[in-house]
Amino acid sequence: MTAPSSVTVRVPAKVNVQLAVAGPRSDGFHALANVFLAVSLYDRVTVTPADELRVTCSGPDAAQVPLDASNLAARAALALAGRYGREARVHIHIDKDIPVAGGMAGGSADGAGALVACDALWGTGASRDELLEICAELGSDVPFSLIGGAALGEGRGEVLTPLETGGTFHWVFAVADGGLSTPAVYGECDRLRAAAGTDPGPGQPSASPALLAALRAGDAAALAGAVSNDLQPAALSLRPSLASTLAAGAEAGALAALVSGSGPTTAFLVKSAEDGERVAAALAASGTCRAVRGAAGPVGGATVVG
Repeated sequence: MTAPSSVTVRVPAKVNVQLAVAGPRSDGFHALANVFLAVSLYDRVTVTPADELRVTCSGPDAAQVPLDASNLAARAALALAGRYGREARVHIHIDKDIPVAGGMAGGSADGAGALVACDALWGTGASRDELLEICAELGSDVPFSLIGGAALGEGRGEVLTPLETGGTFHWVFAVADGGLSTPAVYGECDRLRAAAGTDPGPGQPSASPALLAALRAGDAAALAGAVSNDLQPAALSLRPSLASTLAAGAEAGALAALVSGSGPTTAFLVKSAEDGERVAAALAASGTCRAVRGAAGPVGGATVVG
């Protein structure tokens, strides 16, 4: 069989409908109950044979994407090549549409996309479990970017249990100026809890039964009453302007408004695509965000499309 001349993989963004964060463990990480939903904002990662490993990027905020070996897409190629005793001689091009440093796992998506693309390009035949193992080595959110859909992430978020969903949920995302460092947000979360005397300790948090039931039923109103993000106070502490964005979306009729992951993107659950258009228009007119995007989920994970 002739090897392909290039492979393109489409990989989705995520929103956290629940992010329960324990206190720091001895290794510095936090145990999570992280309920992921993959949504229809996508990066496309294309790999082609090259003389050496090279990363390029196009699309909104492409200038903010690192193009060296720190990029998760480059690390994914190196990890897979290392396992199979070959050189990672590929050109990785990222066509970026997921907000950068926005709490929607754009970098993790690119890592999963590059891994799947290199596996297909090189014909390594890695099993799904092996790919997930490499994903977990790359970062806590990368395994979910591979599988998509809806899932509960425990441990650091990398131990995944797929979740049943009973329908499609519609979202509007407001993109803020600049990004937020995930480690900085976790550090601020720890600081705020220590100051308030509310550190929950390092045990494993649990997913909300009400939230899981709402997902199973496809009930957007019930889901709106159950969404939560333990990192939201820290994100608001570091970026107080996000409160105005959240208020604008809520006033426009969103069922729920929350910071997506570590932020600074804010997420608004809406009744329907039509309601989403109204909320998006109000957010765009509010002057509280840089861009507004509509999406729906759950959608599938990293998929070869060319």
